[in-house]
Amino acid sequence: MSWVNLFGLVFALGTVWGIKLMSSPVTAVKGNLLGSVSMAGAIILTLLAENILSLPLLWTAIAIGTLFGYSLAVKVAMIQMPQMVALLNGFGGGSSAVVSLLALLGVLGNISIADRFTSGLGLVIGSITLSGSLIAAAKLHGKMNQRPIIFKGQSIWNNLTLLAIGLLFVSLLVIPSNAITQGAFWILALALAYGVLFTIRVGGADMPITISLLNSFSGIAASISGFAVRNPLLVAIGAIVGASGLILTRLMCKAMNRGLSQVLAGRTVLMDKKAVPGVSSIDENHLSLERRAKGAGDQGAFLSQIKNAKSIIVIPGYGMALAQAQHEVKKLVDILKGMHKEVKFAIHPVAGRMPGHMNVLLAEADVPYDELFEMDDINDEFRETDVVIVVGANDVINPAANTAEGTPIYGMPILRAYEAKRVVIFNLDTKPGYAGVDNPLYSMDNATLVLGDAAETVLQAANRLQDTASSG
Repeated sequence: MSWVNLFGLVFALGTVWGIKLMSSPVTAVKGNLLGSVSMAGAIILTLLAENILSLPLLWTAIAIGTLFGYSLAVKVAMIQMPQMVALLNGFGGGSSAVVSLLALLGVLGNISIADRFTSGLGLVIGSITLSGSLIAAAKLHGKMNQRPIIFKGQSIWNNLTLLAIGLLFVSLLVIPSNAITQGAFWILALALAYGVLFTIRVGGADMPITISLLNSFSGIAASISGFAVRNPLLVAIGAIVGASGLILTRLMCKAMNRGLSQVLAGRTVLMDKKAVPGVSSIDENHLSLERRAKGAGDQGAFLSQIKNAKSIIVIPGYGMALAQAQHEVKKLVDILKGMHKEVKFAIHPVAGRMPGHMNVLLAEADVPYDELFEMDDINDEFRETDVVIVVGANDVINPAANTAEGTPIYGMPILRAYEAKRVVIFNLDTKPGYAGVDNPLYSMDNATLVLGDAAETVLQAANRLQDTASSG
């Protein structure tokens, strides 16, 4: 085994171990650092092995990329992390597409039939990843409508685009070398178009699955382009990223009780509120007025419930991320712990817009890792819990998931907040979540809604409790 392969194996194992460490919040920082060092080592090793250390253009590109990446990393807010991840997935896919395209054009040397196959495949997957990730990032950042975009005959256009890509891909294997250029650019254009077509059908609530899938695509594209340029290290690292992304995609689908085909086909669109089976109709205006009065005029009631509770579970949701209320939530929890309450956080796997989104936001507010509990670990505790405090969550606590057959959330595992003795919900309004299914928890006898911006309402509640604790 040459020294290149030996060090390549070390860096590949370092990447795998880094991913392993990132599976736990306690060791995630070390895992991220180990992964970064391993990737940096892999880059340096490749430069040495290919004897291209002395190319000024290469170092200029590395410097520009490093500065660009660093500036993005330090400026991005935690709430923007999902679109940041989507953007990085796109960059990975785009780079693989460029490498594959150059290989097809013969820039990297003579190309065999096998090279045509791997380069063409890398070009297709990399291009789909690039355009799909850019659409995902635009949706997450609010630059596009976050709801599924579906137009008449869309499935037909999708299938025709895939068919055209397939025919062009096959033609790459048989056409003369001087005709490859035109075919390659047609594949590039159609693959970019297909990435847009399949991603616009995905709604904002399904972005955790989509981001995981695109992350896998970026790894697969890198691995395939590694075959095209005959770089075993790129093949190995790409395969690791691709496999981990596929595993995460499967876990996300299971957490939402959705098939991947459902998500990519946009069959999780908003329901028509006129006929949602298994859910009692909610008069939104009446409920808003009733609960708003209960939240504002009778604020002492729910504060008294929280004050008298011994066990409390806090459920954060995407609304907390939008309101940037994680620091106010941390203040509230600190006050409750100062009052000798037992406080835990319940985290739904898809509460944000990417896996682990809530964990990241709460970590930003210095919430201890050992207070965060996954859904399967805490669901059985709700029945014995005195008060559940919900901050900006909807679909992940919606009991209609158990009864509303035919709706997008039917069968989706939820946090069973409704089983608690009391539920206090800090939400902006009573509108349904992305699934479009009214939440019957809002009208249950054990629930109190406090409507308004979560950062303001949670802070007001925290200050009131602090004043009460000080005077008491």
